[in-house]
Amino acid sequence: MPDSERDYWKAWLDEYGPKLLLFARQFVPSAADAEEIVQEAFVRFWRSGRYKSSNPKAALFGYVRWAALDWLRRQKRYERADSLAPPASVVDGAMFTGELEREEFRAAAEEAIRKLPADQREVLVLKIWGGLSYPEIGEALDISPNTAASRFRYAVSALRKELGESKR
Repeated sequence: MPDSERDYWKAWLDEYGPKLLLFARQFVPSAADAEEIVQEAFVRFWRSGRYKSSNPKAALFGYVRWAALDWLRRQKRYERADSLAPPASVVDGAMFTGELEREEFRAAAEEAIRKLPADQREVLVLKIWGGLSYPEIGEALDISPNTAASRFRYAVSALRKELGESKR
């Protein structure tokens, strides 16, 4: 691979890597698992040739989702085989990496996001932190852009309600 192409992909991954990790964290219990998922997704994405598509960003988020769902299916198989208890359904660790003015609000916001239904949480993360448009979210999640927009509205409404109540 020529240096210019390597530099291009390094810059691309530097820009989207944190967003992809945040999205993957919605599915798995640890940052290490999310990193594994993003790496697997990127390899699948690269091998598929979808990076040449008209919207590679949305395609890559779709590959992260597929890799995460595969990871979850593997975990369920391992649990059945080992007769282990199912993993916690709530993601551990901080969802925000930046410093927020009030720790209390950050904790309340994280908890409110965790309470959202998974389909709403996915869209919220892709829209806000992933920076995807509704058509891109639709492509990534294999849903219509209108469905993506309505899930986002429901998520924002639920967060407003939850965070409004926690301030009182």
